[in-house]
Amino acid sequence: MSTFRFSLSNEEKTYLKELVVQSISFGLKRNDSPSSPPAPPTETLRKHLGVFVTLKIDGHLRGCIGNVQGGGELYQTIWDMAQSAAFEDPRFPPVTAQDFDALDYEISILSPIEICPNPELVEIGRHGLIMAKGGRSGLLLPQVPVEWKWNRETFLAQTCTKAGLPRNAWRDKDTTIFWFEAIVF
Repeated sequence: MSTFRFSLSNEEKTYLKELVVQSISFGLKRNDSPSSPPAPPTETLRKHLGVFVTLKIDGHLRGCIGNVQGGGELYQTIWDMAQSAAFEDPRFPPVTAQDFDALDYEISILSPIEICPNPELVEIGRHGLIMAKGGRSGLLLPQVPVEWKWNRETFLAQTCTKAGLPRNAWRDKDTTIFWFEAIVF
């Protein structure tokens, strides 16, 4: 796998973090929030890449929604995924005005998705995974096994579980393992 050669300046990261806040603020119908994302400061933010927006309160997951391949320009996708993570993650009730000030935001920008040639090559903290078999699929971002202190085999098994597959399905020849890298900030 080639190394993900995408990078962002501090200015671009700040813009994207502010975009998440503005998007959720708009979703909460605050009067001081724009109804659409402001134009990005650089052309880099117009690339088409996959994105996940993760919301936490006091270190606990509060919402996480993404688009694996990117449905449009990066800045617009982040705006959309921020609203989805805040208001449409089926695992959580919608974010409320009371939650707003307690939210922590994390953005993951994904490299292109590729088939993993060998599970032994998966590196904890570097690769995210997608397991796919029989119409089922599940994704875990690269930071997940780091946060949970998993080894490679546990990461592979947990990605299977996320897909609704048996924990050892990653060993089956008819399971496809995809991998990717991400810039997380």
